[in-house]
Amino acid sequence: MQVIVIGAGVVGVATAHYLRAAGCEVTVLEQLDGPATETSFANAGQVSPGYAAPWAAPGIPWKAVKWLTQPHSPLKIRPDGSFFQLSWMAKMLANCTTAAYERNKGRMVPLAEYSRDCLRDLREELDLQYEQRSLGTLQVFRTAKQLEAAQRDSDILSAIGVPNHLLDAQGLVDAEPALARVPGKLVGALQLPNDETGDCKMFTDKLAARCEAAGVVFRYGVTVERLIAANQQIRQVQLKGGEVLNADHVVLAAGCTSRALAAPLGLDLPVYPVKGYSLTIPLKDADAAPRSTVLDESYKIALTRFDSRLRVGGMAEVAGYDKHLDMGRVATLAMVTNDLFPDAGDTSQGTPWTGLRPMTPDGTPLVGGTSYPNLWLNTGHGTLGWTMACGSGRVLADLISKKKPEIESSGLALARY
Repeated sequence: MQVIVIGAGVVGVATAHYLRAAGCEVTVLEQLDGPATETSFANAGQVSPGYAAPWAAPGIPWKAVKWLTQPHSPLKIRPDGSFFQLSWMAKMLANCTTAAYERNKGRMVPLAEYSRDCLRDLREELDLQYEQRSLGTLQVFRTAKQLEAAQRDSDILSAIGVPNHLLDAQGLVDAEPALARVPGKLVGALQLPNDETGDCKMFTDKLAARCEAAGVVFRYGVTVERLIAANQQIRQVQLKGGEVLNADHVVLAAGCTSRALAAPLGLDLPVYPVKGYSLTIPLKDADAAPRSTVLDESYKIALTRFDSRLRVGGMAEVAGYDKHLDMGRVATLAMVTNDLFPDAGDTSQGTPWTGLRPMTPDGTPLVGGTSYPNLWLNTGHGTLGWTMACGSGRVLADLISKKKPEIESSGLALARY
């Protein structure tokens, strides 16, 4: 069985691995010059099933209004002139109810937990090293109100079997000793001990090399112009320049580009590009840096420790396909870093980056089939592509191979829309 995977980010490469392991002949098409060169390139470094939750949540509309007036706001909205932007935001607002939040989180957490377990198995099987750490995530709170709200999150996590601990000010210092250097700024934290961290780009590069050694064909620098359909089947993939490829199945794992490729087929993928930023800072004092990931709830910014670097990531800009690097947003990342870990590294020496996250209105990725029996989706993971990549890749490989996935996957398909 010949399968074409469009996209060589972490999701596409993980999908290719599991398809090849299932015995498929796999070709991966990527328009850039290597794997993980776009959204997967410099993300926040978190593998965080415990924080697998939709952005659409009760109270978010009012928070968003407040955020938009703040100088270091985690959110910025700029009209892009499209009806799609308006309809996407309307659908997101419609998911900001308690019932929708619980339903969507109930779909996301099992996939994220499964994905972390798949990642661990893959790491052991292939001996992959990518500066990974298994020291959990610490969500820190600056106000008593935030800590009170975290109790509700803790109860939800406990109800679905995710280990977590609510910590007071002393407890968070015990978990992350470097925070002792900024006394009085934090009132408590929510710790998720089973979360992991790692360099997503490094992981994807190494997994792609293993895939290639196993027979997966990677073609970089090629642009897919269109998918050619006949009799409700995808018959061919046409590349820029006129080359046409045949396949038994096609997987769209092209992040934000997936929507444009699907549209001529009559498929309306609710995947919007939400821009995020990161700053990668060389460490000058390892003891002054976090041991793992610290997530600042006030600014929605994650600070993740690699071996000799600190990756700081966050922000959400709803502004269309805009890849402009706004240095004002980078300044916010530096501000939070200097506020919590002032001695860890010189933020002026950091490397800034921006990328577009493919997001759905309900936060749940699109993993599964379409109205075309041989066209499959693996996109829309938002900020959780690294967290969910291995699990969604394995689920999709099972579906294509007509095997029953190990987790419930029906709620992940496009049919929910």
